[in-house]
Amino acid sequence: MEEPSIHSIGDINSAETTKNYIIPRKKRICLVGAACNDPALNAAAQQFKVPVFKSETGTEYIEDTTYHTYFVLKQFEGSEYYTLCKSPHRILGSTALLQLAEKKESLPSIKRPLFTQAMIGKVVVFSGFRAKEDELRKLANMVLLMGGSIRKEMGTKVTHLIANHCSGEKYRYADIFEVPIMSAEWLTALWNAKDDVSSYADSEELMATYKLKPFYGAKVCFFGFHEEEKKHMCEILEQQGGESTEINDPNCTHVVVDEANVNVLPNLASVSAFIVKTGWFWVSVQNEAAADEKEYLFEHYLETALSPTASNRRNSQQIVASNITLSKHPCWLGGPLANILQNGADSPASVSGSFLDCTASPDKQLLDGIPEVETVDTENLPNVRENLSKRHQVFLELVETEANYVGILNTIMMLFKLPLENLVGKSGKELLNSTEVKIIFGNFPPIYDVHKQLLEALRCSATNWTEDISIGKIFLKYELDLVKAYPPYVNFFENTKQMLEECDQNKPRFHAFLKNCQTIPECGRQSLKELLIKPIQRLPSINLLLSDILKHTDKSNPDYSALEASINCIKKVMTYINEDKRKTERQLAMFDIFNEIDNCPPHLVSSHRSFINKCDVMEVTEGLSGRGDHLVLFLFTDTLEICKKRSKAFNSLKSPNTINGLQSSKLNQGKLYKHIKMLSLSTIRKVVDIRETEGYHKLFALVVRGTQELKEKFFSFIITDEEINKTNYLQILCRQMALAVRVADADTLLIRYDSHQLEVGTGDVASGTLKKTIKFASRTRARVGRAFSFNKTPSKLNRAMSTIMSPFGSTQSLPPTNQQMAQMRLGSCNNISELDNGGSSSPNKDDVLVAPMSDQPTRKALSMASLRRL
Repeated sequence: MEEPSIHSIGDINSAETTKNYIIPRKKRICLVGAACNDPALNAAAQQFKVPVFKSETGTEYIEDTTYHTYFVLKQFEGSEYYTLCKSPHRILGSTALLQLAEKKESLPSIKRPLFTQAMIGKVVVFSGFRAKEDELRKLANMVLLMGGSIRKEMGTKVTHLIANHCSGEKYRYADIFEVPIMSAEWLTALWNAKDDVSSYADSEELMATYKLKPFYGAKVCFFGFHEEEKKHMCEILEQQGGESTEINDPNCTHVVVDEANVNVLPNLASVSAFIVKTGWFWVSVQNEAAADEKEYLFEHYLETALSPTASNRRNSQQIVASNITLSKHPCWLGGPLANILQNGADSPASVSGSFLDCTASPDKQLLDGIPEVETVDTENLPNVRENLSKRHQVFLELVETEANYVGILNTIMMLFKLPLENLVGKSGKELLNSTEVKIIFGNFPPIYDVHKQLLEALRCSATNWTEDISIGKIFLKYELDLVKAYPPYVNFFENTKQMLEECDQNKPRFHAFLKNCQTIPECGRQSLKELLIKPIQRLPSINLLLSDILKHTDKSNPDYSALEASINCIKKVMTYINEDKRKTERQLAMFDIFNEIDNCPPHLVSSHRSFINKCDVMEVTEGLSGRGDHLVLFLFTDTLEICKKRSKAFNSLKSPNTINGLQSSKLNQGKLYKHIKMLSLSTIRKVVDIRETEGYHKLFALVVRGTQELKEKFFSFIITDEEINKTNYLQILCRQMALAVRVADADTLLIRYDSHQLEVGTGDVASGTLKKTIKFASRTRARVGRAFSFNKTPSKLNRAMSTIMSPFGSTQSLPPTNQQMAQMRLGSCNNISELDNGGSSSPNKDDVLVAPMSDQPTRKALSMASLRRL
């Protein structure tokens, strides 16, 4: 006889309950055995405001019917427990009493013993335990002792199905109506945690851990697959609770057939085994429940594929952007597109060399979801093309490839993007979150929209074809739309691909979704990644086709000039793509640089700024870090970031990802650089190319003065990177400076001097000591100071600074006095450029001026050449 469930017992105060059971209204609690000495239980019992008694066995209160006694035990076992079970009183476990007290609920009226409230309100049905009656009886007893109820058949009140196999009517009902399907281990885990007052059946962690795996109890054979794919599927099968087997196994329950390689029913040793298509396996993994085999029978697929009316049945089906429809009612579309897609790279090449250009017209079904496009019948076009002009033939090829392309875009939208978006935020069903969907598909819709309109215009022209019809104007009409749509998609495609690969590897259900979609004929067995790369290939294909049309268009045709303009339009879009791609790479590099610099100013990262190049240098003068220090100059579009190389990281930055000389890497220990100074390019007045004929040739200097500074600063460097050409680097630097300050001629910002004109000591360079210093500077900083011997020749540096900073040169060996320097107004960049004497190795004697006592020119030493420069 079945135990009465929680729903079959009425309220204790109802008339029906009073009629069926003689239950007194007065209640009391009796703590039995070990429960008597538990302080927590004593305190909990007092909260119910009823008499509380203690007893070793409780049997002395059985015959007392003046009270309705609640016996509280710590263990439901022993002779005393079974004696109390036969009495009309109630039995509670210690956990149940604590839970009731914690929730401040009244004593329950349930008649059967209740050890814990872990399954209160839960109604379960068992499936697949017919041959395991002892186990079933034990599991059923656990459910009742934890407050749950049991039903024989599935119904609206059933909350959980406890299954021992991934099949059966009850399993199918639970799958359709989304009733959680749990394993027997779920009940065992709950019962093992019966002493935990916080343990309940609806715990998300427990539900996720003990949910029945989709292939539990199934023995599956994979037939017709390549060895590598079969191995992959077997691994997933075992992870999902199944067992792989061979086709001659009499206990085999399912045979999964690769319909692309098998066209006849295999011979089975098991009569009851289901022969299903690949989609059944992947949909089961995606939905975390075995799909209905009847919807994936391989026999039905063969009947559909081999039937003469298969194409009519295909046209009657619809592509529905719903996850349930996609997973349980896939449409089997064949047609030219699917055939060509399956051929892949082996398809014959056309004039454009593009994969899309050698496809036949897509199945009309593919364009049913595009309301703006009316399908044009092109099935009979190949038969009449021989009588068409060459221009008309190439145009028809353009229309066909565009139709195929739009069909692929429609597939991406309907089979991938929309279903994934519809599942976002749905608990238990979500495959990707909103951010992941946006990264993968965010830049896709504009391309889809513009090509739907473009295809409609091309089809209209194909229907109303004349030799003077303007093909070029069609593309010119959508020039702006193409410029807006393609660069964001192409430039961020690497991010799209990276996110897709990460989700594919880390999310098994999403991986199953992709695999299932790949089996649908619209995809032509191509992966989503392969489909998403089609837009990148399309513009070059269009350019080649338009060029071919132009080649067969007479120059007197009005469309000739429009075609030329449209070709330039496509090239313009591709140019924008390349420029934006480089800009995007430079902006991304900026984030890497920021992360590698210790104490880097936050405003270095800016949307209007991008990275140009990087140069390793050694400081020659004081003013930044120190003489002989190894520095790195990061040049941006409007800023020069100067950093010091950390000694431990010297020459240690290695990464295959290099952008314009910047090697981007993530360090596990510390940062590569230390921030020294961030210079706006507008504050760099001049770049000085220091020519050296006797020794080292990579000396240059910067003359810097900020808007709030009265004095110019002189920073000189030696380029230590052997791969960098000094001339090219200085030209790039001056070009960026000119853009920053809006100077037309960047050459005016670059001045050249011989080292002896600046009186910078080069004896060390000529002797080779400096070369050795550059080579071994990373070993010891002290050696750098000694090699430069700055302490021995301090006057040389002063004279060099004086030469640059003064508006007039001086060949006097004595430097200007402090009083003279105080009286002088430091020269601007225009004054500094006057120092250039046309590249002569030494200044003319007539042009030599004595260091003045004021900022006015000294008439005595002025020559005609000097006057002309003034």
